[in-house]
Amino acid sequence: MTAVPASPQGFVERLAGIVGPAHVLTTDNDTAPFLTDWRRNYSGRALAVVMPGSTEEVAQVVCLCAATRTPVVPQGGNTGLVGGATPDAGGRSIVLSTRRLNRIRALDTDNNTLTVEAGAILQTVQEAARAAGRLFPLSLAAEGSCTVGGNLSTNAGGTNVLRYGNARDLVLGLEAVLPDGRVWHGLKGLRKDNTGYDLKHLLMGAEGTLGLITAATLKLFPLPQARLTALVAVNSPGDAVALLSALRSELGDRVSGFELISRHCLDLVVKHFPATVEPFAAAHPWQVLVQVEDTWRDAPLPSLFERALEPVLEQGIARDAIVSQSGAQARALWTMREHIPEGERLEGKSVKHDISVPVSRIADFIARGDAQLAAAFPAAQVVCFGHLGDGNLHYNLAFPGAVPTPEQAARANQLVYALVDELDGSISAEHGLGQLKREEITLHKSAVALQAMRAIKGALDPLGIMNPGKVL
Repeated sequence: MTAVPASPQGFVERLAGIVGPAHVLTTDNDTAPFLTDWRRNYSGRALAVVMPGSTEEVAQVVCLCAATRTPVVPQGGNTGLVGGATPDAGGRSIVLSTRRLNRIRALDTDNNTLTVEAGAILQTVQEAARAAGRLFPLSLAAEGSCTVGGNLSTNAGGTNVLRYGNARDLVLGLEAVLPDGRVWHGLKGLRKDNTGYDLKHLLMGAEGTLGLITAATLKLFPLPQARLTALVAVNSPGDAVALLSALRSELGDRVSGFELISRHCLDLVVKHFPATVEPFAAAHPWQVLVQVEDTWRDAPLPSLFERALEPVLEQGIARDAIVSQSGAQARALWTMREHIPEGERLEGKSVKHDISVPVSRIADFIARGDAQLAAAFPAAQVVCFGHLGDGNLHYNLAFPGAVPTPEQAARANQLVYALVDELDGSISAEHGLGQLKREEITLHKSAVALQAMRAIKGALDPLGIMNPGKVL
């Protein structure tokens, strides 16, 4: 066992001996970007920010931290939304940044796999796959700055879950450093491996509390050759669900994206991004952004989509539709959707909820949630948008011209989460628990589930040094 350094300075010197002095940051100016989360809701302190350049260096750093009982806070692109990659205020931990672990190790087009290190930027991974004529389908608003390791540690979702699944569905193998510094070499590109517990699924979604992912073998898919993007106006969320059912019945897995957008969300985008063009001549209460894809270059997507849409227009389920006629028009529609979070931020603080319920209960959730929140907060405004195709809504409550008080936030959470529980949903669909929902989750998971989670944490991290204060 490595000897405990006699002082913080001695500890930092030993870190520098592992990764090199240039890769251990200690000054306030250097460490500041790593100590506050993206939403600026959480800030902390750290002994140092450490940036290993290899898995071996990660293992040595974690081994030293285990010997000295020093907490380790893993951090990728620092784009998380629940404070999961931010240290606490104690100043005893290190932030272990994966920014230098950014290499693409292997690409196998016959096996349709790509092996990358945890610090690789998601957009870089997408581009590497595309250059090889393949698709890595994970797609998020932060894809230009978020990292693969962060995506996997939170089991990120995004806009393509409907067809391709969450982040955990896109992984065949992992390499990870365990809390005692040992390396688990699990980078297999196998689609069948029935040899006991699937350890990678323990680490994915664990937010760095069970170990630190250093590399992953990812699934690749055929690159779509034909794509159609459309914005469809509907009267209600119930009609949006009916539209989804009709499109999937006709088009099957060609439907890769299905995003619900309320009128209020569209108003925010038009207000804060003046270049945005109001899509329809008339104002509609709800819109759905639909993406349809096919790997056949000559797939007649316009005629197939028209055939699927015609009956729902006749039945009044859909009120109007805009079908993109060019790549630029399609990008404009997606940009409008992607601007919603920023438009909401520019409008002011809100109480945010990242929830999921079965798709069949989406309409019930929105109707009842809107009514309950309107009764409790008559002056507030619901900001509702998200990935309706997989049951995930960003269901937020804004207070125009005011900042919600802690009491208002607590009451809004209570109402929304009680309804989520009643409808067999989840209080965190894709953002994770982090610090934000660590206490809240104890009210919504069963005692059996929480006990099992704590037992796993205790078995893998008995010293409690891996990202303490997060998830549990």
